[in-house]
Amino acid sequence: MPGPINLCKIAATVRAKSARRKGARPGELLAAALSLFVEKGFAATRAEEIARRAGVSKGTLFLYFSSKEDLFKAVVRENLSGHYPEWRARLEAFEGSTADLLRTFMQQWWDRVGDTPASGITKLMASEASNFPDLAAFYQKEVIEPGEALIRTILERGVQKGEFRPIDMQYGVYTVLAPMLFLAMWKHSFGSNALRVGRLVPEDYLSVQVETILNGLAAGPTLPPLRKPSDSDPTTHEDLEPSPSPRAQRSGPGCTQVRDGVTASTMTPPVQGKKSK
Repeated sequence: MPGPINLCKIAATVRAKSARRKGARPGELLAAALSLFVEKGFAATRAEEIARRAGVSKGTLFLYFSSKEDLFKAVVRENLSGHYPEWRARLEAFEGSTADLLRTFMQQWWDRVGDTPASGITKLMASEASNFPDLAAFYQKEVIEPGEALIRTILERGVQKGEFRPIDMQYGVYTVLAPMLFLAMWKHSFGSNALRVGRLVPEDYLSVQVETILNGLAAGPTLPPLRKPSDSDPTTHEDLEPSPSPRAQRSGPGCTQVRDGVTASTMTPPVQGKKSK
């Protein structure tokens, strides 16, 4: 016969499982919220949907987060801005070239953000920020400003070490951000299309963009600035017009025609009138 049931032991096991479940709930709620925010957008996502996907009641959700806005902020901190302290520490400890540092930074961004559902937050904010100014201000402070500061530090390091040419730092930051923003938007628009428009391979694209940026930043002879004609400029606008190629030149009566470098005098014969009957 089976031994007596130990109710105390069963109760202890249930309490332990409940405690573990309770400790896991914030993470489950954050994961459910991220997936729904990316799928549906912030405005269209309801709190009860998040709770249902996380396997809890709506009341339980509000035990951990006071509002949907607070939940969104927690999602951003968990998946985006929470990476900055680690990235900053790695930047300060990096001993290689600044070119390798920039390559490492952009690869880590792809591994930790770009190739995860969190990259969908970029598209969400681009489309809904104007409708939620408080969240837009939060995102500016928590994500955009620290991210730009991190990139600026990398570029300034390169200039100070003589590896990069001096540039306008703000636009240099935008140049580095551009391929990352493009990939984030592509991944959650065309990239999610089964047709795979353009057959873009994100890792290859990012690698080409990094090398293109580095070639432009590399210290060396600088190109002269682009000169725009002005009214006081002795060079006339006609002087700036491209001259036609020799093959394209046409000739009229008594003109010299040039074709493939060979000149020949041409005379257009007069038009012969019809003989009168």
